[in-house]
Amino acid sequence: MAYARFTIAYWCVLVAALLPMVCAGIAKSGMMRTPPREGGYDNNNPRIWLAQQRDWRARADAAQANTFESLPFFFAAVIIAHLMQAGQARLDILALLFVVLRMAYVIMYVADLATARSAIWALALLVNVGILFSGYR
Repeated sequence: MAYARFTIAYWCVLVAALLPMVCAGIAKSGMMRTPPREGGYDNNNPRIWLAQQRDWRARADAAQANTFESLPFFFAAVIIAHLMQAGQARLDILALLFVVLRMAYVIMYVADLATARSAIWALALLVNVGILFSGYR
């Protein structure tokens, strides 16, 4: 009986899926112990609280939303590449590159480096297209 192995690309899917939660943690950092009446994180109304944030907290929340938006294409590209029997080493490298670029994207977003952020976003999109077509023959 043959067993499927969990590839590096599949591990990258897991990391990418957790990245929005990292963004949410960044947005909420340092505010969990402050009472909501004093501006601290309000777990009863988290979306309202996040919508009221400014500067880097608001950008971390926006990065969270964009990171969620990037997931379906990445997940599909990795799965399709596996189904098309893409070269595993190439697929793993591209998936790792995508995750690293998305992490850099979050950093640039929070740091308010819009031009760098947009360039990284575009690179990550191109890498994702590369993943999708990595099994094309």
